[in-house]
Amino acid sequence: MVSALGMTAVLGGCGLTDDSDEVTLKLVAADYGDSKDNSSQHYWDELVKSYEAKHPDVQVDVTVYSWSDVDRKVREMVEAGKAPDMAQIGAYSDYADKNLLYRADDVLSIPVQADFVSQLAGAGQVNGVQYGLPFAASTRVLFYNKTLFSEAGVTPPKSWDDLAEAAEALKDKGVKYPYALPLGPEEAQAETMQWMLSGGGGYTDGVGTYSVDSPQNVTTFTWLRDELVGKGLTGPVAPGKLDRADAFAAFANGDVGMLNGHPSLMKMASDKGVKYGMVTTPGIDGASKSTLGVSDWMTAFKKNGHQEEVGDFLDFVYSDENVLDFSREYDLLPVTTSASEVMSTAEEDKNLKPFLDELLLSELYPVGKTSWGAVSADVKKRIGQAVASGGSPEEVLGQIQVTAMRAGSAE
Repeated sequence: MVSALGMTAVLGGCGLTDDSDEVTLKLVAADYGDSKDNSSQHYWDELVKSYEAKHPDVQVDVTVYSWSDVDRKVREMVEAGKAPDMAQIGAYSDYADKNLLYRADDVLSIPVQADFVSQLAGAGQVNGVQYGLPFAASTRVLFYNKTLFSEAGVTPPKSWDDLAEAAEALKDKGVKYPYALPLGPEEAQAETMQWMLSGGGGYTDGVGTYSVDSPQNVTTFTWLRDELVGKGLTGPVAPGKLDRADAFAAFANGDVGMLNGHPSLMKMASDKGVKYGMVTTPGIDGASKSTLGVSDWMTAFKKNGHQEEVGDFLDFVYSDENVLDFSREYDLLPVTTSASEVMSTAEEDKNLKPFLDELLLSELYPVGKTSWGAVSADVKKRIGQAVASGGSPEEVLGQIQVTAMRAGSAE
């Protein structure tokens, strides 16, 4: 799985050393780096070195895996009866549902648990109990190519109509992807939710019930089909075949007028010399009132015990210094209120401020539902058909809703 944030993982198993007074904690984590030079392994090695210097009776072994491997590796470890003490991964609800995890208040001190950003803490809950500890967060804004916009004589859009008009002008200037709409299988669930939110909908309603085929969502995808895709404003690759990574690469190559993006796109674009701007995602009648937020999760497994040691280590992980170091290294948002307050005013973090400002307005995937995995997979499989020529948004969203209801009935 590629995390919406793009992180690295640490692998672990855990047990006592020969000296019964010493405890070895095993952590499996995900890799947020894009090369060996900035692998998350370096971050964890430094953090553990600092922690062990003050805690000589505790050792922490960290193994980092790529996002394409980490969730599977942890699942295999758990199934083999060798769960790590901690795993920093993309999902937690299946493990919580099987009673394999410590609750947040089993391991974290009260000040640390209370410091999580409220939206993220809420998304870490199953039936009102927090098991998922947010580890890194990201939001989405609309990126636009300043050079292409200037050449086309258009300004950043605030509404859907503005976006369509800008896309028409960009197309007339020969821009390859006036608006890149990645609804391909890599991360279709993200672009889908971003558009649902901008139209006043979402995957769930106000009480958490799946509402994939709501009138608002049908309206949104009908508009996309008719006003963008049908008018040739989304580029040469059908949205259902366009993956997010390819859309980002095309933006960095100067071939995209605008697209929804997260913080990692800033460096990609800058490295290629693309002059870009960022604005709040356009909504149906003005700037969207909500945006997509994404979090990756730290989990603490009960299998090996070590509750006290795990808790003490995690309190250290979530100190302001460590949260800020990680966020700044990988262009991610802090998951704690105190670190967010520091970042919101620090000059060195000004590039992340647009994303940070969106965090308190964000909505996250319904990750507390064990059914979400099946729903997300079905979105990736089907949603591109909703905007294809002759496609029926009502029918496609209805099919996904059936999947959601069936999967949800087992919860």
